[in-house]
Amino acid sequence: MLVKFNRTYPSFMDEFFGRDFYPAHYERNGFKSLPAVNITESDNGYTIEVAAPGLNKKDFKIDLDKNSLTIASVMEDKQEENNERYTRREFRYTNFSRSFTLPETVDSEKITATHKDGILYVNIPKMEEAKEKPARQIAIK
Repeated sequence: MLVKFNRTYPSFMDEFFGRDFYPAHYERNGFKSLPAVNITESDNGYTIEVAAPGLNKKDFKIDLDKNSLTIASVMEDKQEENNERYTRREFRYTNFSRSFTLPETVDSEKITATHKDGILYVNIPKMEEAKEKPARQIAIK
């Protein structure tokens, strides 16, 4: 009989350390991935939406270097549990960084950002010359 276990560590490790040793082994949310990003284009510009629930606007840092826009976040979470026999301290850092190459047609001086309901909105307007002009008829002289 062949028995296949889908386990990364032997069971004695599980029994000794429990779920605190390797949380990704037990839970899907043990390790976080990059936040979801939506990018939309309109006639007037682009909008980047970063879904990051639990983060506040002070947790974000947005940098622009030439035509590269970087959205980053570093968040520190400290937890301490005191018992009469032990003290348990945990430090958890959540960070991410996403970079986007902007087209040359954007007006980088007018980029704005807002945060609402766990979503960061970065508005990137197009230069007037790059905006699509409506169709028009040209008069013959």
